[in-house]
Amino acid sequence: MKLPNLTEARKRTSKEVEHIYLDEHYDQNTFKGQKYFLRTYGCQMNVHDGEEIAARLESLGFRPTEKLEDADIVILNTCAIRENAHDKLYGFLGRCKHAKKDNKDLIIGICGCMAQEENVVKELMEKHPYVDIVFGTHNIHELQDLILNRTSKQDISVYSCEGEVYENIAYKRDSNIKAWVNIQYGCDKFCTYCIVPYTRGKQRSRKSKEIISEVENLVKDGYQEVTLLGQNVNAYGKDLTDELSFAELLKAVAETKIPRIRFVTSHPWDFTDEMIEVIAKYPNIMPYIHLPLQSGSSRILKLMGRRYTKEEYLKLFNKIKSTIPNVAVTTDIIVGFPNETDEDFAETLDVVNTCKFDSAFTFIFSPREGTPAARMEDKIEMHTKEERLQKLNELVNSYSLAANQKYVGKVVPVLIEGISEKDKNKVFGYTDTMKLVNVSNGQDKIGKIVDVCITDAKSFSLDGEINN
Repeated sequence: MKLPNLTEARKRTSKEVEHIYLDEHYDQNTFKGQKYFLRTYGCQMNVHDGEEIAARLESLGFRPTEKLEDADIVILNTCAIRENAHDKLYGFLGRCKHAKKDNKDLIIGICGCMAQEENVVKELMEKHPYVDIVFGTHNIHELQDLILNRTSKQDISVYSCEGEVYENIAYKRDSNIKAWVNIQYGCDKFCTYCIVPYTRGKQRSRKSKEIISEVENLVKDGYQEVTLLGQNVNAYGKDLTDELSFAELLKAVAETKIPRIRFVTSHPWDFTDEMIEVIAKYPNIMPYIHLPLQSGSSRILKLMGRRYTKEEYLKLFNKIKSTIPNVAVTTDIIVGFPNETDEDFAETLDVVNTCKFDSAFTFIFSPREGTPAARMEDKIEMHTKEERLQKLNELVNSYSLAANQKYVGKVVPVLIEGISEKDKNKVFGYTDTMKLVNVSNGQDKIGKIVDVCITDAKSFSLDGEINN
């Protein structure tokens, strides 16, 4: 089996790219009556990629199904951030193999960040010969052609280098209430543990006028919330000349009058005073900030390549809390980074005790092949890492509960998004500070921002009633 040389970047001219996005129209009757099954793993960027993939499949006539057994094509949109993401994919591929035994014409495709890892592509194609197509994060625009021009062999289309920034992309959005809006792709930070710069490429920002136009169209369509999306969202525009800063972009988006604006994920290194002032000034920019810490130890932060110290992080955190009214701050924390000592871990606990984060995503360090951290000597026993994670989670959860309990008895604005999966008599939504609220009744309020009186608090959610 001949695999493509993933170290060679395939290039298209701007004219060819324009042709792909603006001039080609696919026949929606080509696969009329056939169904697609799409499963997405990973971050918000993967989810938004999934919305583009769905639109491209439907441009050929496919319609969605939630049953693998009913599908004519299966697309697995993968993540590469942690090892368990690989495990989930390989586990599900077993089900796909059985489905293909029952339907020999079933097309199985794999895309996303794992498809950008050369060693993973080789392993996939050799150990899973029933996989038909593989395309990378820079090749989503080729999906229709890959399907239409399939050969009897495994078809692989993976650019090893990032492509251009495309506009006029069609999305089948998961919601008609909230929307993701990409403002940039890739990342230039190269934190030593992170695979993203290798799977998503260097930072490429969209033009601000295209972003504003997209948001304005969403306002016309009645959307209540947009989330500005980027791997390092507040570094927006630094790769362009004569372009807005992220703070200026936030201001421009706020002036479209979209009711709610959020953004993820920000890097402390790029968080400016101007950003803080803009967030505090505009009421439609939500007082919720996800500010990854990763470690409370300056020594570990340096090994991680994070570009800030514990003291600098705390200074920024305090500035955000003192300037933005009622702001909620959440974070990411990694435990068990190579040779993290008990003292380093204690420093992390110290920051958590100081900041009292509203919530945190916590992880045991997962080495990713090809990153500098994967080559670092690691002498920490797994049971030690697990004990640290448990201790950290107990502390984080205590502060999450305490933060949520402050809402009991208060009336807060909640964007109602849909029916609760656990209780069909309830609806769910989110406060401006990104607190999940389960609300009694209120089915007629879906898609609206309503005042809710909070009646009870748990570690990860609130209960409430619509305030009449």
